[in-house]
Amino acid sequence: MTARLRQDAIVRSLRRNGTSTIADLAAEVGASRRTILRDISALRDEGFVIHSEPGRGGGLQLDPQSVQTMARLSVAEVFALLISVASMRAAGNLPFSGLADAGLAKIEKALPPDKLRDLRRFLDCLYVGQLSPQVDISNMGEMDAALLPAFETAFLQRRHLRILYRDANGAVSDRHVEPQAMLILPPLWYLVAWDPARQDFRHFRMDRISRPEVDEGTTFQRRHVPFENHVRPVRDLSR
Repeated sequence: MTARLRQDAIVRSLRRNGTSTIADLAAEVGASRRTILRDISALRDEGFVIHSEPGRGGGLQLDPQSVQTMARLSVAEVFALLISVASMRAAGNLPFSGLADAGLAKIEKALPPDKLRDLRRFLDCLYVGQLSPQVDISNMGEMDAALLPAFETAFLQRRHLRILYRDANGAVSDRHVEPQAMLILPPLWYLVAWDPARQDFRHFRMDRISRPEVDEGTTFQRRHVPFENHVRPVRDLSR
């Protein structure tokens, strides 16, 4: 378990239980007492107010007014929230949209400047549109959880991406592509990429992509993607 995941687990435990001991937290997250003490110190440095009660029966308590989860969200996590809202809006199925937008705006404002800059660059690659009624979605599968973290690196650093892609006939090929955009055509999601081997753009259904791997040794230039008229940047959506 990474330090961040461990610290998130500590915060959740303190919220849930009210009071907990160092020993209980260590057993819960599978870490040493010394590691838990370091994590508590790191959480306090981030603004969490964690009280310590001395004595044999004492423990740790989290001040609920100090919870600052917004600043701990990664760019990919905030992006996942934003694209979920964008996809629901594009599908015309977003109840309480005003509250959702207000909440997302608060999250964006809480991000440090460097993360906010990365988030905006990430959002510039996101487009939405309407799926043609002729497209067969009966065989739609789940998307690989590794896609979004790989996309974050590939899009922000302009890195080539290697993927395994299964086409409509079930044939699997190894593709080495330049990610240019993400396209949401509810309920389908696509990676739009320049394929150097074919010297053309390709739309890869995300539920057919597996084993994404960023090529750290190469970079590329962003290209203009010729979308159809009904496709628009997510930033152009009315909020």
